[in-house]
Amino acid sequence: MKGILGRKVGMTEVFTTDGKLIPVTVVEVKPNVVTQIKTVEKDGYNAIQIGAFDKKEKASNRPEMGHVKKANTAPKRFLREIRGIDTNSYTLGQVISADVFEAGEIVDVTGTSKGKGFQGVIKRWNQSRGPMSHGSTYHRRVGSMGPMRPMRVLKGKKLPGHMGHEQVTIQNLQIVAVDAENNYILISGNIPGPKQSLVFIRESIKGKGKVAALELVSYEEVIEETAENVVETAQSTEATVENPEVAEESTTVEEEK
Repeated sequence: MKGILGRKVGMTEVFTTDGKLIPVTVVEVKPNVVTQIKTVEKDGYNAIQIGAFDKKEKASNRPEMGHVKKANTAPKRFLREIRGIDTNSYTLGQVISADVFEAGEIVDVTGTSKGKGFQGVIKRWNQSRGPMSHGSTYHRRVGSMGPMRPMRVLKGKKLPGHMGHEQVTIQNLQIVAVDAENNYILISGNIPGPKQSLVFIRESIKGKGKVAALELVSYEEVIEETAENVVETAQSTEATVENPEVAEESTTVEEEK
């Protein structure tokens, strides 16, 4: 099991060489630091704790400062544990970058969904409203609370309340591209949470493994070819300006043809 912390930037789309459009989510993945290693002998289970995104020291308390000082790193804004991992392959203070994953790997992404505030039963639970005319006094209310005998509301009753802002995990998403130099990962489809929210990327718990990586269209090659054409055009224009007689002769020959 491996994983990394990142921050959702937004969504975009990429194209494959066979003409398919793939919607992807861009996740900013700055280097993570192993801030703690837990073992069965000491803590009862094997796990590593990773931290991401530095926090100002004046915004950290002494316990936080002492915790990260053992790993010789700055205070971190986000800390998460990864269980079921071989702790012998990690060291305290080790840096984990985006290249821990490869294109084609299947992952699970966990995040906090968008909060929608306090909502009624129609929006929260998709219930239907009552008649809106002919003197009806029942429109968007909850409705019956259940049978009379318990003299209380049964647990699990769908009522108005706080909607959203819950931990959500989307499983079996494919990593489309990894750019360790620019610290980002492209993941197919959408992932939970608003922009700039924390997400946790880890291996698929269903063991989907890895599929063939998608071959994406490279725009860098197109830009290089366009730049070469512009340079060649500029050079030919300069040669024409410096030798107008040659240009006139070539024009005459073309007219004769």
